[in-house]
Amino acid sequence: MDRRVGQRLSIGSCYRRPVTLSVVIPALDEADQIAAAVDSARAPGVEVLVVDGGSADATRERALAAGARVVGGPLGRAAQLAAGVDATHGDAIVFLHADTRLPPGWDSAVRSALRDARTIGGAFRFRFDQRSWALRLIELGARLRVAIFGFPYGDQALFVRRQTLEEVGGVPQAPIMEDLDLVRAMRRCGQLARLDQHVTTSARRYRAGGALRTMLRNWLAVAAWLLGIDRSRIADWYAR
Repeated sequence: MDRRVGQRLSIGSCYRRPVTLSVVIPALDEADQIAAAVDSARAPGVEVLVVDGGSADATRERALAAGARVVGGPLGRAAQLAAGVDATHGDAIVFLHADTRLPPGWDSAVRSALRDARTIGGAFRFRFDQRSWALRLIELGARLRVAIFGFPYGDQALFVRRQTLEEVGGVPQAPIMEDLDLVRAMRRCGQLARLDQHVTTSARRYRAGGALRTMLRNWLAVAAWLLGIDRSRIADWYAR
């Protein structure tokens, strides 16, 4: 038997049993958001872990009260995601932002996508928790980005098989845009599922900075990432 065929059969047989899921939520001073994020992620047989980066508010207590397990982690989203992977046990990991909500039945949708052995991960569609013409434009841009370029962002609740994550060396460690690094690495290993269900993300960043201005900043940051500009420089500029 061709070795590659044998590998596909082996992977397929591994995932005939129900895929176990872990949800990893990095958080820092998210007391107002974390309980709703945890509640949206809870489902039968799903492990929910909050990785707290040293919050000065009640993030940890509210996450625990909502039913999550909480561990401390280093400051920085990429490092927190890596710590969460190490502390969980699911066959596949869902990375959820603290201000994003998973839809009802999300776990069944992820398991259904992963029944195909060629699918190594994927993401949901996304929408904001508020409506305006500017936010609708950003949502449309996200749909087009995924449809044309196949690049979902982290606020779309990326999920990935643990085996694939191990193959690519874990969550890429960068001060910003680790989600794009991860998606690029995942695409080298197999196909990404684009789920029809929406996650709902807070529009707070766009309200604070202006929707169109924030969108433009994001586009410029992605352009810098594509050009290979030093990530620390991008992070410093983006934080201003």
